[in-house]
Amino acid sequence: MRPSGRRDDEMRPVSLEIGVNKHAEGSCLVGFGDTRVLCTASVEERVPPFLRNSGRGWVTAEYGMLPRSTGSRSDREAARGRQGGRTQEIQRLIGRSLRAVTNMSILGERQIILDCDVIQADGGTRTAAISGAYVALHLAVEKLLQNGQIAALPFTDQVAAVSCGLVEGEAVLDLDYAEDSTAEADANFVLTRNGGIVEIQGTAERTPFSQAQLMSLLKLARHGVAELTALQRKTLKLEP
Repeated sequence: MRPSGRRDDEMRPVSLEIGVNKHAEGSCLVGFGDTRVLCTASVEERVPPFLRNSGRGWVTAEYGMLPRSTGSRSDREAARGRQGGRTQEIQRLIGRSLRAVTNMSILGERQIILDCDVIQADGGTRTAAISGAYVALHLAVEKLLQNGQIAALPFTDQVAAVSCGLVEGEAVLDLDYAEDSTAEADANFVLTRNGGIVEIQGTAERTPFSQAQLMSLLKLARHGVAELTALQRKTLKLEP
């Protein structure tokens, strides 16, 4: 039995609350169980220097954990004067995941920045951030379309992410902190609604795991992402 009492293929309760920030062009408060991440999308009418005069836009992300998002207070990275390696790695992952399903030519020369701030952490903060950031991004580009600033929605697919792991030899879906801290192996899967693989981050914490075990984790991840993309569509009022 999992500590949470869930089945091996059962997600934690997932919530996507939109419109939680009146200033941002798109916003979504995402919950994976007790993990909460606030995702906001900001549109800027400029692009990084390497894209100037290219006719193409850019989507990028910033990620951070608030000081009391965990059991004990951590210092703000701004107070330390630099971002940690984990923060940089996660925000690059979020940006790559969103760019994988966005046609930059349709955006034109504008940049959309996704800020993903962890309010409360209980495992899976990066996967929650990716899943919520897609919703915030979608809301932002819907406004661009409504205002006549772009000719069509730029998405080629949907994207969401979920963690899976091996706990006491069993493959399980959507690890919370209690499972993540004791798993023999864990992996984060970034997948599209139509089955594409954007990124897989997998680590053996003790002994190596087999290809068959990896495939069992991928099967669970596809199941979880199917649930997540369906909820994204429901939240955004898109056709099923």
